[in-house]
Amino acid sequence: MAIESLVVDDEPLARDLLAGYVKQTPFLHFAGACSSAVEALTVLQREKIDLIFLDIQMPQLNGLELSRMIGTQTRVVFTTAFEQYALEGFRVDALDYLLKPISYAEFLRAADKAQRWFGLQDGKQEGPVAQGRSAQTLFVKTEYKMVQLRLDQILYIEGVKDYVKIHTEDGASVMTLMSMKAIEETLPADRFVRVHRSFIVHVDKIKTIERNRIVFGKVYIPVSDSYRERFMQLLSRRSLLL
Repeated sequence: MAIESLVVDDEPLARDLLAGYVKQTPFLHFAGACSSAVEALTVLQREKIDLIFLDIQMPQLNGLELSRMIGTQTRVVFTTAFEQYALEGFRVDALDYLLKPISYAEFLRAADKAQRWFGLQDGKQEGPVAQGRSAQTLFVKTEYKMVQLRLDQILYIEGVKDYVKIHTEDGASVMTLMSMKAIEETLPADRFVRVHRSFIVHVDKIKTIERNRIVFGKVYIPVSDSYRERFMQLLSRRSLLL
């Protein structure tokens, strides 16, 4: 099923460019283009929109304000010429943040991330087997580039203030501007589980659990009370004896 996509930008050239990108992307369906957030709000009230490519700096109602008014099932990719808005954009759990001028390659990476997110939501309804097949890689933005990570290389993810730090099996780590909630929603829930407000772990990589702590070499990750039940349920499906 195509993702119903809306473009919102008060600049005609930018709006037309993004509309063209949406139309040429097979898994996106162009639902329309709006010249203001106020106009977009009217569209959102009468139509089901899955994804918005949303400019931030607009008169009357800006993109950040609009993003706080829409439901959680409508996801946002921010588009802007001002890099200083990146942190605020991720605080409202945007799927991605594109800095103008936007190439089609950059647009496609953000669209692919949206496709994976919506695929995961469908997988949650179909069961863990379908969900597990939905994604094998994860694109994250670090500094001024996009990095593709294989999910089977990730050990755990650590929340560090407004960033997340992704730790891999080879001992490397990647820091990206994203909330723990946003990355938790992006990752397959049958393989990754949150065990603490600051930690998400790859269940298949767990070898040792000691005194309510997951051991990865010299790193000890606590399992907090609020996340223990979900964690134990996921372990029980793998027939681990604790």
